[in-house]
Amino acid sequence: MKITHMTSVHPRFDTRIFLKECSALQKEHEVSLIVADGKGNEIKNNIAIIDVGTLPGRLNRIFKTTHKVYKKALELDSDLYHFHDPELIPIGLKLKKKGKIVIFDSHEDVPKQIFGKPYLNKFTKIIISTLFALYEKYSTPKFDGIITATPSIRDKFLKLNNNTIDINNYPILGELHNKHAKWHEKEKQVCYVGGISDIRGIAEMVESLSHLTTNTTMKLAGNFSDNNLENKIKSMKNWHKIDALGFLNRLETKEFLSKSIAGIVLYHPLPNHIDAQPNKIFEYMSAGIPVIASNFPLWKEIVVKNHCGLCVDPLNPKEIANAIDYLSNNPDIAEEMGRNGLLAVNEKYNWDIEQNKLNNFYQHIGR
Repeated sequence: MKITHMTSVHPRFDTRIFLKECSALQKEHEVSLIVADGKGNEIKNNIAIIDVGTLPGRLNRIFKTTHKVYKKALELDSDLYHFHDPELIPIGLKLKKKGKIVIFDSHEDVPKQIFGKPYLNKFTKIIISTLFALYEKYSTPKFDGIITATPSIRDKFLKLNNNTIDINNYPILGELHNKHAKWHEKEKQVCYVGGISDIRGIAEMVESLSHLTTNTTMKLAGNFSDNNLENKIKSMKNWHKIDALGFLNRLETKEFLSKSIAGIVLYHPLPNHIDAQPNKIFEYMSAGIPVIASNFPLWKEIVVKNHCGLCVDPLNPKEIANAIDYLSNNPDIAEEMGRNGLLAVNEKYNWDIEQNKLNNFYQHIGR
């Protein structure tokens, strides 16, 4: 089957889109990936990456770039189209009118996600969220299938489209685990990997350093969401205690995690976060290090149930510091938590299981 994945937002080597889904599908299908990053065309891992170019500004991307994606999609004349961005829903509907098989991959619960947008006021958030929820109800039943990144998003779309499945962002087995790393050789550091933003708890992480009783350090791997936030955080009194490394590739991330005694994921309690399954929890587990995570019920079910870390109030820097100190002062317990997390990933939270679900779903949809 000839398959085209489409994104106007994500980078070409996005973990979910390229490294996981496209890479799994190319073993049995001819796979293309349309992107809009301005980096040109290339073939990577037997996947044809086709670039429609980038334009400045959100409105240009939403109206002009999406049209370019549509034109390129028609040129490819594939059997099945799989798109990853809500702004491509109109493109998906146009492709359906052309008689194509179309799958929408919903990475986020967008109506809930809108409430986390800092540049919108409360009234605007309510209006946009309500309108988008109505648009989802109109459009998504028309698609041949819906793929979601979490069970909670799956349950929402199942009410609109019976052909809905969750393909979770579980880690690729062995990708981030350094089996040669020795716990007693680790640096006394905790780490955060991912995009750095207010709603992902960067201010509380920095503030927690004031409350530490151990000499544990904190390292960040990722880019700030905007310049204003970066300037604000770097003006905090504890910033000099932070080692910010910027973006790391997957191999660099593996090495970075192997030196850390814990991984931090402290998202704020927003509607889109509480029911989310952040990739980072499972990546820390797959690296064999304990997790310090927000104390949301779903996250506690993963972390506490598998005895692989600690859950804290993400808005309480003192509580965050206590968790860091506890793992720093109890290396045997921290190492055991790391082993438990790795075991849970090997048994149930891994991409091997999810890619089998993906392939079976494609076979069902493509009949």
